[in-house]
Amino acid sequence: MKGIRPESVSAWLSVHVAGAVAPFEFSLITGGHSNLTYAVAGADGRRFVLRRPPTGAVLATAHDMRREHRILSALWGSEVPVPQTLALCKDEAVNDAPFYVMEFVDGAVLESAADADREVADPAARRRLGERVIEVLGALHSIDPDAVGLGDLGRKEAYLERQLKRWKTQWEKSKTRDLSSMDRAYALLVERRPEQRYTGVVHGDYRLGNMLVDGGGELRGVLDWELCTLGDTLADVGYLLDSWGLPGDEPAPDPTATPTAAGGFASRDELLADYARVTGRDLDGIEYYQAFQYWRLAAIIEGVYSRYLKGVMGDPDADTAAFRLRVERLAEQSLDCLGRLDG
Repeated sequence: MKGIRPESVSAWLSVHVAGAVAPFEFSLITGGHSNLTYAVAGADGRRFVLRRPPTGAVLATAHDMRREHRILSALWGSEVPVPQTLALCKDEAVNDAPFYVMEFVDGAVLESAADADREVADPAARRRLGERVIEVLGALHSIDPDAVGLGDLGRKEAYLERQLKRWKTQWEKSKTRDLSSMDRAYALLVERRPEQRYTGVVHGDYRLGNMLVDGGGELRGVLDWELCTLGDTLADVGYLLDSWGLPGDEPAPDPTATPTAAGGFASRDELLADYARVTGRDLDGIEYYQAFQYWRLAAIIEGVYSRYLKGVMGDPDADTAAFRLRVERLAEQSLDCLGRLDG
């Protein structure tokens, strides 16, 4: 199997994962250009999860298994539900790259409205899920990084300044055409950048697609910590709001990528009220963080669009026009949020 050397990995698991019983079966859960995730089933039926970087040449800093393992280990036992880490392999000779093993957590990942309809059909459960998403986010943002050993995970200060510089550079390197809305949004984001009021652990990709949930609306696990750092925690709030597309939104949310488009979920205003209640934090000016995240996502998708146009993504039949249109819409949504700052 691509990404797994069965014999050497099996031998390593037998020694380093307590109670693991060989032989093992491996199956890919998620692949692509992010970290690869595999389900591992032992001979006794016990299941584990193995995470490793993508195959091929990758940036160690972008796919650092030691760092991801460290974050999960630090958060285990807190009010943030994460899988328990079981072992870390630093020896690249075992599987051509470092990897770690964690417990298998039962639950569904909601990537689309169809997923929500199938997995969380009860409207009351959908409301409960929204509450849990906020409760867990509030718990994450209330953690003292120094107290759990994550105080040196990243720079705590100047988060927005650093992010704006990073993604502006990425946009300039990958843009396929001049887009005035992106330039205007960037100028306004720099001009109106607020002072950082709250500092803590930032997940970086906090959305339903990176969570394990059950049919009763319980959040069983938060996944995909590869973008986690320290900084302005309101960035996570803005990102969550942007991903929380609801029926009636303009432009209409894409139901194939937005589980909350199924309807019956809490509104964005209700999410904000819950976050303020849970954390006691002031959310005045949250539109800025929404604008920043729309603009940042536009820069990311433009990079994907550019790689498709260059033919390096391995899918010649991809709908590249949809990528182009989404970048343009995201830039306009960023400007719209910035326009509401004075409202």
